[in-house]
Amino acid sequence: MKALGLLLFPMLAIALMLGGTAQAQNVGDNSFYFTTYYSFANTSGAPDQTLRIVNDGDTGANLWASFYVFDDSQELQECCSCEVTPDGITSESVDKNLTANSLTSKVNTRGIIKTISSSVAAGGPSNYTNTPAAGLRVWSTQTQRATPTTGAFYVAETQAADSNLASSEKALLENLCLYLNLLGSGQGDCTCTPEDADF
Repeated sequence: MKALGLLLFPMLAIALMLGGTAQAQNVGDNSFYFTTYYSFANTSGAPDQTLRIVNDGDTGANLWASFYVFDDSQELQECCSCEVTPDGITSESVDKNLTANSLTSKVNTRGIIKTISSSVAAGGPSNYTNTPAAGLRVWSTQTQRATPTTGAFYVAETQAADSNLASSEKALLENLCLYLNLLGSGQGDCTCTPEDADF
């Protein structure tokens, strides 16, 4: 019995390692929901932050990055949907595109940006419902500072986190964007930089 246990243990360990390797190879391939944060936006002396979105071309079709921009009080302030063509890149300025037209006209300095990769435009004014489709990849720069109030500003770029999009979260984002558009009468609509005007 002891010999059988000694034989089964290495076989189980190998099976677990191989299974883990197979799963790790596909991580991120089918992602369609991403989250990141912004800090020191619209702050004097701080460099602007940028979201860069790439269509990896896998679907061979145009995709839309549906943005949902929250302030640090967890309130949706802006939303929109920006088109990205196959093998294309678009860059959105946090200061100029994503936080310049907040619903409350409040100057937002920090918060969260959620992005859904969609096969349809879903930022209004006629459609707010996403059709999630893998194919977009999102990177963002964040501004940091030596202390919260003093010191030089530093910029780091990271890939936005692949996140889980529950059906309840998807519906909430879409409904919040719809209500924001109805209440804002133009306030709360973020803007898109054309692909060929990357900065």
